[in-house]
Formats: sequence, structure tokens, C-alpha cells
Amino acid sequence: MLVRVDPSSEVPLFDQLATGIRVSIMSGSLPTGERLPSARELAESLDINVHTVLRAYQELRDEGLIELRRGRGAIVSAKARDYSGLTAAIASVVAEARAHDVSPAALSTLIREAYQ
Repeated sequence: MLVRVDPSSEVPLFDQLATGIRVSIMSGSLPTGERLPSARELAESLDINVHTVLRAYQELRDEGLIELRRGRGAIVSAKARDYSGLTAAIASVVAEARAHDVSPAALSTLIREAYQ
């Protein structure tokens, strides 16, 4: 699992970490049942605080993407389904937005509005 965080970014570290793992799960590179590194191992490898990793893991647990099991760690949940159709649709929307010179911020706003 390859996840990067940028300490100089305005986005909180736990959010960067959760986003990286979320993308890996939704793209299928982290399949159902895959064990994630322990919070301590991941914190050490990224040189961040273990509580930051735990917060990211808790957010992913709340979304149903991972399960946190005492003594077994974090595992990609069986509820995390195949998002390949969604991923393809998003790629199509992004391509269309680029063709119309829509900025990422404007596209994000449009998606948020459509989601409500």
C-alpha cells in the first residue's frame, strides 16, 4: 500500500491519509479482506503521530470501508464493494469537465450540489 502525506499541505494529515486509503480501496488495489498496516507501523513509515493514523482509520470505519478489530488490526471491509463502474463514470465526467475548461474546484462544487 502506497500512501503519501504532505506535511506542508493545508489539508489535515489524517484527511490526506484517509483519502489515500479510500482511493486504494475504491480503485480495487486494496481488496476486501486485505489487512492494513497497524497504526503504529503506518505512523512510523510516514513519520506522523499514531493518533493521526487512528483518526484516519476511524473515519474509514465510520464510512464502512474498513473494520477495526481488536488484536487483528484494520481490514478492508466486505461492505467495500466494487467501485469500477463509479470510477469509470468519474473518469468520463472529469474528461468532459476538462473539455469544457471547468476547474477542479468548480467540478467539485457541481458534484456536491448534485449529491444533495
